[in-house]
Amino acid sequence: MIKLVRTDSNNTDFVFLVELLNDYLKIVDGADHEFYNQYNNIDVLKHVIVAYIDNKPVGCGAFKKYTEKETEIKRMFTRPETRSQGVASKILKALEAWSEELGFEACLLETGKRQVEAVQFYKKNAYIAIPNYGQYKGVTNSVCFKKSIT
Repeated sequence: MIKLVRTDSNNTDFVFLVELLNDYLKIVDGADHEFYNQYNNIDVLKHVIVAYIDNKPVGCGAFKKYTEKETEIKRMFTRPETRSQGVASKILKALEAWSEELGFEACLLETGKRQVEAVQFYKKNAYIAIPNYGQYKGVTNSVCFKKSIT
């Protein structure tokens, strides 16, 4: 059974999972990793979800305010050994619901084109590709998505 916990970026299980995510992204993003990493400081994340199976942290995700009506989904990760069990979908849906509870109308996110599984995952969860926003404008390896949550 998957248990979801709302927390913040001080949660030690979240910090641990983000370290695993960063190790993975160093490999996948290669030379682009440092560019992306500068936008992934977790200390600004006040809305974090950590997923547990048998009290073991297996996945995480977070969001931060992007505009008055939009949040940006950040730091989505599921441990490889627990993928294909619905963990990421539950985290994403919980982040969307939390965003909506706080009055936001849409969620934005960026992922890398090399992260083929992530791109497919967001499409499967009704995210629509949009022009790259913010710091990702003109970044050829980035693909940005948006989903209305109201």
